[in-house]
This record gives sequence, structure tokens and C-alpha cells, in this order.
Amino acid sequence: MRIKNLILIITTLFSFSAYAQDMAEYTSGWEGILENPKVFNLKVEIENLGKENAKFKISNNKKIIDYPIIAKNNKQLEIPFAENYSFKGMLSKNGKEINGFIKSGILLYHLKLTQSDNNSFLGTWNILMIDELKSLNFNLSVENGEGNKYEAYPIFGDNRFTGTWCDNFQKENNLISFIDFKTGLQFKGKLEKNEIQLSILLGDNLLTEIELKKSITDWEIGGFKNDNRNTSILKLTEMENLISKDSFPNTHSVVISKKGEIIYENYFDGYNANIPHDMKSASKSISSAIVGLAKDKSLFKNVDQSIFDFLPEKYQTYNDSLKTKIDIQSLLTMSSGIDAIDYGINANPKSSATEDNYQRTPDWIEAILKAPMIHKPNTKANYGSANPSLLGVAMDSIVSEPLEFFIDKFLFQKLEISNYIIQTDLRDKPYFGGGMYLTPKDMLKFGELYLNKGKWKSKRIISRKWVQNSFKNYRNLENVTDKNGYGYLWWHNTYNANEKNIKSIEARGNGGQYIFVIPCLQTVVVITSGNYRNGKTQQPEIIFEKHILPYL
Repeated sequence: MRIKNLILIITTLFSFSAYAQDMAEYTSGWEGILENPKVFNLKVEIENLGKENAKFKISNNKKIIDYPIIAKNNKQLEIPFAENYSFKGMLSKNGKEINGFIKSGILLYHLKLTQSDNNSFLGTWNILMIDELKSLNFNLSVENGEGNKYEAYPIFGDNRFTGTWCDNFQKENNLISFIDFKTGLQFKGKLEKNEIQLSILLGDNLLTEIELKKSITDWEIGGFKNDNRNTSILKLTEMENLISKDSFPNTHSVVISKKGEIIYENYFDGYNANIPHDMKSASKSISSAIVGLAKDKSLFKNVDQSIFDFLPEKYQTYNDSLKTKIDIQSLLTMSSGIDAIDYGINANPKSSATEDNYQRTPDWIEAILKAPMIHKPNTKANYGSANPSLLGVAMDSIVSEPLEFFIDKFLFQKLEISNYIIQTDLRDKPYFGGGMYLTPKDMLKFGELYLNKGKWKSKRIISRKWVQNSFKNYRNLENVTDKNGYGYLWWHNTYNANEKNIKSIEARGNGGQYIFVIPCLQTVVVITSGNYRNGKTQQPEIIFEKHILPYL
């Protein structure tokens, strides 16, 4: 009898082990419930700074990180609090706050830690960008399972989070693991017969656990109503009705200022004033401002300098007779002449330096510089992210501090902006091609800075000359439908309202992220959206021309 029982146990274990090995059995949709709406809103604390028992702490409803600080210099902190995670910060002159960045995944989350009564420095890290989950639904799509191979993609019921970019899918026996290389979140799952026990971690430190069951109904994602009461001076009832009826789908915010005063502010689909929005390529215009700040501080001589004056030695091999003429101005005006033109299905997949191409390589800068020249620099303009990407490398080479601290100190702190995120490249440096996250009201501040010719609250931040040069129309973009004029990473467009032509200078990003600067009306308009794959990226232009301009 004992032998029979032993054989039965061994057979059962072997059967389950064999069952657990085949990911085809798990290729399905899975769903579970998160423990609370604040699980990804993390309290960050620096305790006893300058003392022997100083600590760096992260917690939600429980302690996650408790890391001893060994600081040689309390004014400049560098804290590697977990594997592949770090915090770098600088103490303010008055000793009342610490401005710094948590590096997690490909993102630099800016934190402002403020001194509390008990001498600790406190701040909040919203790792999913949103200030609180509106839905606790958590879904996992397990795809292409076969043997030990699979892919897994977490999808949150609160779709205001911009989503994960998962990779590095591993499996050992009945344990799986993968990583979101955007946010840096780690996922580890234990495969049971009818469920998956999933843990979400910072390195080896547990954030939360979820019990997942196979989905039997469609997932409920998004669909949140607007919680905000619109008390704006300007009434845009027709626009609001069209947004509510889904005639302008995925519109997330509309904010308008005139002569520095906010006259309209409204949020939709559950968005609010505290959520930094992915600006996509609209942050190219911020990249232009960083170049301007460096020029104002005489960190480089002029915009006629060759990009090869700034590039590391390893890239000098690409400095041929034509590419050496690629200068700062040609990069600012999309006129480098590099084949970075994306014509969709007609783009050259092998040699062109489109974002889709170079971001698939281990060295983005090398891939860009390898691309052939199709025009002489400063002759023809073709929109593409390769140009500002090179600018980012150039600026990083000339600033004395980490580039993100230069950006924070000389731009965002001056504009009183602290709730933001910077996307990095493979070198862990700020990516100038796009991907900053700012709140709509902070995007408005940036537009007002340029409307006011480099001043904000009467204080000079960027030189008047740089703003004037930035807003010039150097040449038209040849690879966009409307052949828009283009300045220093700023778009030009003309609208018609009440039988008048109105000129606008714009920051634009994929999905419908717009900052409209209208000098003749002393007005800035910000519209953020989520139209990434439905052909409605330029929807804000319709909203602006038909439903905002006539009322201005």
C-alpha cells in the first residue's frame, strides 16, 4: 500500500510538473483585483540626513525599501536603493528641500522632497504617473505560449496609465518572470493549475501580490467620467458636448490662458490636473529650450557648429565631408539631410534612421550616423526624431552636471514645475526625441514662457533672441501632409476663424498632444489626447479652429 501511495504521489507531481511546463495551457486572458487604489503611489522619505543612522525609505501601506544612506556629501545624494534602481538628489541652498530623480526603467521620475517637522524629507513617487487608481481591475494577457516560451502583458483597468513595455520573458519550472522596461516594475508569477499567483516588485522588494484567474468575460477598461466641475471664465459648451458624445474621442484635457490668466480648464475621461501626460514629440520643443539655455550660458559658441564638435571619439569615424556640415541649426530645423524620413510602409527598413529603426539597435547614435545622407544640411526639412536625438548627445557633452539636473535647475524649477518625468535613451540620458511627461497646466507654463519671449512671472529664463530665432519659419517640412513651416523644433500653422487668418506656433506630439502659442491673441492653448492608432492625432487642430478660436 505504501508503494502504491508513493507511486501515486510521484505520478501526480510529475503530471503537474509536465503540465506547468507548457505555456500553451496558459495562453489566455487572466484577471484579478489589486489590493487598494494607492498601491503604486509610493511615499519616499529621507530620514536623519547627515547622521549615522540616515535612511532612504519607500512605502505604500507597508514598508518596501529601508536603505541606509552612506553619504560623503549631504548636498549631493546618490542612493542605489535596489538593483537597477537609484535616487540622485541635490539639497537646496536653504536646506528645506531635495530635488532629484528616481531612475526606474527608462524613466527619470522627478521628486521634490520637502523637509517636515521631524526633520525628514518627504515626497511622493507615482510610478504609474496617476495619483490614484480609479479601477482596481488588473489583467494579464499571456500570448504565444509554447513549451517554455511565452509573452505576457499587464493591462490595468485604469487606462490613464500609459501602459507597460514588457520584455525579458523567463520561465523556470512553474515560475515565470518578466520586466516592464518603461517603468522598471518587475513581475514574478507562480503557475498553479487554474490560477497564476503574480507578484509585482521593485527589484526584489514586493509592492503587491495578485491572484489571477482565467477571464471568462470581456475586460472592463477605462470609461471614467469627469470628476471636475468646470468653473472657467470662457464657456465652451459646444466643444464639451461633442467630447461627451465621443465626437472628439480620447480628449483628455483642454487648458487655455490669455495674458497669463487661465480662462478655461477642463479634464475628461477621468483625467485631472495632477496627472503628468505623455507629451510624446511635443517635448521636442522643450529640447529646443534646453539648447537655448546652453547657448545663453555660452556652453557652445553658435548654432553653426558641427555636431561632430560635440560627439564622443567613438562616433568620429562617421565624420565625412558631407556629414561634418550637420550643425546644431540643421538639427533644430529638421534639416540635417540624414535619411530619417518615415513614409510608413515605404520607409527603408535597413538604412533609414527612423525612430522605429534606430531604437531597435544597441547604439541609437551609431545607427543614426550610419544612415545615408539624402540632402545637403540646411537645405531641405524632413520631420524625424533622429535630429533632436543628436542634439541630446551634444548638450550632454557640454553641461557640467547630469543633463537632467541642468534641465531641472535652469528650466523647470524656474517655472515652478516639479511633477514631471523624463524618458531616457539607452545611455540613461534624457532623450531629446520626445517622451517627457508634464501636467497640462505645466505644459501651459512652457507655452507662456515662449509667448512672453523668454520671461515667466517677469523673470528672464531664456533670452529673447533665442525665442525669436526659435519662432522663425526656416523652411517647410517636406514629409508631412500639410507641408508646415518649421522653426527650432516648433511647428507653424495658420487657422481661420471669423474670416480671419490666425497664425499659431505649436509643439506637437503623437496621439494629439498640442501646445498652441498664438501671439496675436496673447493666448496659449493646451490639448492632450490619447489617439495613437486611430488616425486622429491631429484632432486637436479641429477642436482649436472650430470650437475654441471663434470664442477667443
